[in-house]
Amino acid sequence: MTVIVANDVPPAARGLLRRWFVEPRPNVFVGSVNARTREKTLDYVRRNAPGLAMLVLFDEANSQGFTVLNYGATDRRLVRLCGLELILENPEDALAEEAEP
Repeated sequence: MTVIVANDVPPAARGLLRRWFVEPRPNVFVGSVNARTREKTLDYVRRNAPGLAMLVLFDEANSQGFTVLNYGATDRRLVRLCGLELILENPEDALAEEAEP
């Protein structure tokens, strides 16, 4: 299973994503595709929508059972801690809290 959350998808890229994925909510795409199809689709979207911010989650044989990828500038940052993939919300706020005495 693959889940893609994309912001401001151009019509051409949205059409390609709809070919392989279901869009249950605007800019959220869900589907079961093989790794090759997923990578080719994501490459096309990244080439044709350079300013696009995208979060991709897909099944993988690891301790969590999935992998998270982040493309473009988003307000969340991916952090790997002890082999776990976590999503840090508001990274600027977290860094400011660490800097305070």
